[in-house]
Amino acid sequence: MTSQEQESRDTTAAQSAAHEGAAGGDEQQLRRALSNRHIQLLAIGGAIGTGLFMGSGKTISVAGPSVIFVYMIIGFMLFFVMRAMGELLLSNLKYKSFSDFASDLLGPWAGFFTGWTYWFCWVVTGVADVIAIAGYTNTLIPGIPLWIPGLAVILILLALNLPSVAAFGEMEFWFALIKIVAIVALIITGLVMIFTGFQHDAGTASFANLWNHGGMFPHGFMGFVAGFQIAVFAFVGIELVGTAAAETKDPTRNLPKAINAIPIRILLFYVGALVVLMAVTPWTEYVAGESPFIAMFALAGLGIAATVVNLVVLTSAMSSANSGIYSTSRMVFGLAQDGDAPQLFGRLSRRRVPQNALFLSCILLLSGVVLLYAGKDIGTAFDMVTTVSAVCFMFVWTIFLLSYVVYRRKRREEAARSTFRMPGGVVMVYVVLAFFVFILWALTTQPDTLTALLVTPIWFAVLCGAWLFVRRSTNHLARHAAHIAYLRDDSAAADETETA
Repeated sequence: MTSQEQESRDTTAAQSAAHEGAAGGDEQQLRRALSNRHIQLLAIGGAIGTGLFMGSGKTISVAGPSVIFVYMIIGFMLFFVMRAMGELLLSNLKYKSFSDFASDLLGPWAGFFTGWTYWFCWVVTGVADVIAIAGYTNTLIPGIPLWIPGLAVILILLALNLPSVAAFGEMEFWFALIKIVAIVALIITGLVMIFTGFQHDAGTASFANLWNHGGMFPHGFMGFVAGFQIAVFAFVGIELVGTAAAETKDPTRNLPKAINAIPIRILLFYVGALVVLMAVTPWTEYVAGESPFIAMFALAGLGIAATVVNLVVLTSAMSSANSGIYSTSRMVFGLAQDGDAPQLFGRLSRRRVPQNALFLSCILLLSGVVLLYAGKDIGTAFDMVTTVSAVCFMFVWTIFLLSYVVYRRKRREEAARSTFRMPGGVVMVYVVLAFFVFILWALTTQPDTLTALLVTPIWFAVLCGAWLFVRRSTNHLARHAAHIAYLRDDSAAADETETA
């Protein structure tokens, strides 16, 4: 047999396997088991990061009351990113996640770079969460060996994710509910203190505290800019509902509801909480590294404030790690179906859970347990690493927008039929892209974020090397062609992809 004949047989076999994986039996498709309440709380949980509970002290200290406008502007811009993502996902219900529409609209390179970059973002964030959980547990139970809570949380999350996607949705529902209750309790407590003129060492609780201590922009324009470079990281995970698109019941109804509610959630949970915090206690009293939530409840005379907030932050970190395990496993599953990851990770268990991909995510999270003993500077190192992760998230959001531009240009008939059109259309895409350029500039204004920004290209250099290898693979070409043909429901798409 000649080498050409052998290559032809290999290609035919790969195409057959790809077709079975992409368009084959129902057992190879993810199950739509996430209900409306799961998706709604998943969207809220994604929009409320641990940074609001512990990181808002630093944001307030550098930006003052102008931090209110910082969160409003970021939330406004990311709402359009989410609307673009939602319109694309609903334009073809065969899209499992955003890596699918990136691959279909921009080309196989986009699916590869988007999928693996998103995977990298959540692995890094998940490792940081494992370390954070160990730290918070040590605060609640002094003296406990750090590896015990670190290992325990990974095993718990794995055990709860393996049975079904509904178990993940239920867990995330309750995690998000805890965060909501904590923020609502803070807002109600703060409003009572404001309207009763509560007196404390730093003064009187009053809305006048928002402008009586140097105005709304006490540190000028650069202080306002510094708020952006910190606050943007709090919104990481807002796109999580897009990862869950393939497992959502009635996505044409539930996804729009979850996305359209984002502005209200940001106004309530971010802006509302920050206004109350700075009205009760002047912004000059807040410092980096201390939770404003603890200070608020302590002022109200709640002696167990530290314990309560530590428990809330612990569940918030658990929620983030849970989201990381879920999103990385689904992304690797999708990459495997598209030929961009080993086929081993494209298999589902009898309960239609990507079991092998879940094991991979949990094995990588174990590195967080090892890093707990890496030295005293691990906190600083992880600040930089999570900054790299957040910059990579901005890359993923940018891919959403670029995909949308191509969609509006190449799929005009589909765009005209859309029932969930992005407000402002392509014009708003360019407005948001300009905002991302502003954020990148803001990251250059501080030494720590500048360092993280400069090392980020290393990841993309690694991806470029991997892509140059993968794109030549016969298996990748065949599986990608079959997958795109399945997405478009058009056998000619396979030929088009191979030609490209």
